[in-house]
Amino acid sequence: MGNSKMLKDGMLLGALYIVSLLITLILPGIELLTIFILPIPFVVFSAKYGWRPSSIVFFFVLCISLFISSVSIPFTIVAGIGGIMVGLAIYQKLTAYETWARGTLGFVISFLVVFILIQVLFSVNLIEQFSLTIDESLETSKQILEGFGMETSEEVLEQLEEQMYQILNLIPFILVMAAMLIGFISQWISYKILNRIKGNKLYFPVFRDFKLPKVMIWIFFFAILLTLFPMEQGSMMYLGVMNVFHLAGLLIVLQGYSFILFYAHKKGISIAIPIIAIIFSIIIPFIGLYIIRILGIIDLGFSLRDRISNSK
Repeated sequence: MGNSKMLKDGMLLGALYIVSLLITLILPGIELLTIFILPIPFVVFSAKYGWRPSSIVFFFVLCISLFISSVSIPFTIVAGIGGIMVGLAIYQKLTAYETWARGTLGFVISFLVVFILIQVLFSVNLIEQFSLTIDESLETSKQILEGFGMETSEEVLEQLEEQMYQILNLIPFILVMAAMLIGFISQWISYKILNRIKGNKLYFPVFRDFKLPKVMIWIFFFAILLTLFPMEQGSMMYLGVMNVFHLAGLLIVLQGYSFILFYAHKKGISIAIPIIAIIFSIIIPFIGLYIIRILGIIDLGFSLRDRISNSK
């Protein structure tokens, strides 16, 4: 009876995924929405049955995807690996933030698998393609400006090129951010579904309780120190340091945001005040995010929350 129920659920959720995949492939632009929905069947199934049955369902769904379109393979790999990682964390009864971390790791791994497959199977170097796109964009921009009679100095073009290649260097950071976003939204939706169909009580804790491990300060500190040493731009060392620096910095900013909400809650301050502060930091990032990051470092390093909670 148990195996029959598992088989039925596997076929149902697999069919739901295939339908969602077909919608994604047929309707242009809708992948910006469905990318958050595609992992959910894998999350729900693996949260209920564990990794072995989930791996089998993923294998069969991947085989079906091969017959649909070569474009469907990356979607299935990302949704399958990431979704199963989230579902297994739920199956193991990990906390919401631990589950989110597992899911983020799963989506990052799936991105790397897709990147390798594209290079091996299709002989397409994505980095080179991005570089060519940047060069073409610069040339097009130059021609447009010259068409309007505007002169473009070599110095301006070099600065623009440097900024665009800086984005290329931060692709690992961007992929991690994408993995975090997909992981969070798909996990949140899956929580709602599992709570409804299984009667679970899964939820994210309030954001004001978000806290990073103290080791994050040391990671950020050493990343800052390494940026002070001369490194060849584009080298593996440079890419690693810059991406770790930006990722750790962003996480500490989240720590700062959560502290603002925590402080407002403890002191009975209107929720409008911290929301305005957060919006201000986003609108004026060069000042606002810098202040929030410092606040996050102080909170993390000196346990400000504990001091505030213990103060009378």
